[in-house]
Order: sequence, then C-alpha cells, then structure tokens
Amino acid sequence: MSKCNYLSVGIDVGSAFSWMSIVDPDENLILKPFKIIHNNLDSLERALCAIRKAEESHSMKSRTFLESTGIYHFPLFCYLMESGFEAFVINPLITHSIKNIGIRKVKNDKLDSIGIAKLGLKSDLQVSVIPTKLVLELRALTRNYYSLVDIRSSYVNQLKTHLHTVFPQYLDVFCDVTGKTSMMILESYPTPDKILRAHRDSLISKISKTSRKGLERATEKYDKLVMAAKAAKVFGCNLDSVYFNISTTLTLIKGMDLAIAATMDNIHALVKKHSLEKFVEQIYLLNSITGIGFLSAVTIMCEIGDFSVFKNPKQLFAYFGMDPEVKQSGKFNATEVHMSKRGSRIARRAIFAAALACIRKKRNGEAINPYLHEFYQKKAAAKPKMVALGAVMHKVCNYIFAVLRDETEFVMRSPEEHRLTYKSPSSLAA
Repeated sequence: MSKCNYLSVGIDVGSAFSWMSIVDPDENLILKPFKIIHNNLDSLERALCAIRKAEESHSMKSRTFLESTGIYHFPLFCYLMESGFEAFVINPLITHSIKNIGIRKVKNDKLDSIGIAKLGLKSDLQVSVIPTKLVLELRALTRNYYSLVDIRSSYVNQLKTHLHTVFPQYLDVFCDVTGKTSMMILESYPTPDKILRAHRDSLISKISKTSRKGLERATEKYDKLVMAAKAAKVFGCNLDSVYFNISTTLTLIKGMDLAIAATMDNIHALVKKHSLEKFVEQIYLLNSITGIGFLSAVTIMCEIGDFSVFKNPKQLFAYFGMDPEVKQSGKFNATEVHMSKRGSRIARRAIFAAALACIRKKRNGEAINPYLHEFYQKKAAAKPKMVALGAVMHKVCNYIFAVLRDETEFVMRSPEEHRLTYKSPSSLAA
C-alpha cells in the first residue's frame, strides 16, 4: 500500500461540540484531541489555525474527515470547505468498524477522533458524496412531508380513540373520519345530541353539498348518522372533556393538512424552477415508471443523490437497505434471512409504495403492471406475502436502475420481450 502524503484530520462530531485530532502519514499523533465549540467563533477559528499550523510545520496539505451524524456534521463540513480545506464525510458504519480494534473496551469522543484521523489515511477509504444544494433542499422537503404525514396519522388514530369512547357508532357511518363530510359533521355537530336536534333538511343539504352527492345519497347518509346518534345515547360515554379533545384534534389535523399541502407546493415549485437540470430530468424519468408517482420519484432521487456512483443494481439494493442479511458460519447457513435495512428508510418507504401500486388492480380488474402482478402471484403462492412483496421491490429497483442508466423513459415489456430486445447479435444470428 502506498504511503499517503497528507495530514489526516479526524473530527468526532457532536451536537454542541466536536473533538478534533491530527495524525501524520505514519499515524503519529501531532495534535492531541482538541475541543471545538460549534457556537463559538473563536473556538472554530482556533481549530482552523491548528490545522494551518500543522500544515506549515510538516510542509504538507491536510484532509479532514468527519463522521456523518445526520445533521450536526453538515454546518462544520460547510465551514471547513468555505475556509479552503478539503473535507470528507465518512459513513458511521465504517467508523464503527474501527472502534473495537483495541483489547480494552474504551469508548470516548477523544479516542474516536484519533481513530477517524487514522482511518482517513487508508487509501481505499470510501467517503460519502455530498449532494448538491438542489438535492439537499428537495430532500429536506420530502423528509418533512413524510414526517408531517406520520404526525397526521397519529392524530387520526387519536381522533378514532376519542370517538370510540363517546360515539363508537360514528366509525361505522364514515370509513374515512377525516373526509370532508365527516370533518364537517364533527365540527358543526360534534355530539350525538346536536345531530339529533339538527334540522333534517338543513343537515341533508349540507351533506349533499360537502360530499358532492345527490340528495338521495345524502339522505341515506343522514339516516345512518341519526341511527348511530341514537345508539350512542344508549352505548357511549358522554364526557365533555373527550368532546373537547375531539375538537382540538380536528384543529391539529386541519393544520397538518395545510402544512402537507404547502410542503407539496414547495416541492413542485422547486422542481419546476430547476426543470432544465439533469437531476430534475432524472426525476421525470422515474415518474415515467408505472407505479411511481411524482412524490415517490422526487423522494427516491433525493435519497440516491448522485446516481453515477452506482455501477449495478445490487449496489442500489444495498444502498436502500434492501439487500439480504448474510448469516453463515462453518456449515451453518441461515434459512430465514431478512432485509438488512441499513440504508435509507425513506427510500424503502417510497419503493414499498411503488411495489404495492404495481400489484394492484384498477376498477375494471386490469392490473396496473400485469407482469409484476403475475410475478407477485407466483411468489405469494409459495412464499409469505411480505417476502413476495420484497421480491417485487427488487424488481422496481431494477426498473429504477435501468431507467437512470439508459436515460430513457420506462417502457413496459414482458420478460420475453425484454430478453429478446437485449439478446446479443451473435445469439440472434445463431
């Protein structure tokens, strides 16, 4: 292995402060662990001066390596880059692999910074690719979108819990308690008593107008609602505090709906603004795949970042955490293996949604993707359904890789047509 010709700066990043160490190409410690306080400009400047002083005294440039910590490393990374230093981010899975080298079980931030610095001297070290500003902005929006959706789901579950207490029969009237008609009823007539005292024609008219259904369908819904309200008078706890909780939960759900819609508008606006960039073109390529909608396409591309670093679909599987765990020792080979799930959880969520869409059927009974639907049915006949769905996710991942590699829109082909299309000329001649 050739010797490195640079000083390696290792930084173990924390939320409020970090520890920095510097080693020379022979792994000799030339700067003992140095504390950097993030919110102190003097502390940051002293860290830069320490790196410059080490460069001058050893007459060589430095490279700084930071462990990825989700969000805390990024401001420090940007600060180093803007100050003219070479900085690299290391996946924590790699840094964790060096923490048990010593015989003694010692773990602290000071030693971690020295370990990261020594790790930076390895010529075969793989560093993370820092996404562009557009990718970071879209990634922040998509991740916030899913976070808001999850929070909204928790509020919906709370609403159902409250209704189970005071008005359990209501859940049989509306399959979606947060639909427009249901929300109107819960806001205007929050208790069974108010529903029973409401003017019949007025309530039917409101149901018809909100649901955009005819008066006949609205009358049917009104009759079910009245029956449920009467039943609640017999079987249901009349607690004012729970009705108050329902009111506040409805307010929170409406607030979440506004935030989700605003986030989605920002995603559309940002994509439209950068429509000529290659990254956005790749989003549209993914959107051409059957089963992958606009949001899923943006999410998957944001989690991929720079597609050029992937050489084959298996690398993409592993990056998403969809590769199988390997459990083998001697003659033992585990028969029950699961996804490693060491990659992007958000990307797996988007691909899972795409896989579900591909195996669904339309109202006319036609499968959205007949080939993946048939593939799923064959797998599900011999394997558990989630295992079969995992196999479909791998197929979707193959679609993603092929579309981005070839830079062409998705064309649905049968497996036979696909094999014939990519058959070598020699085999065709034979």
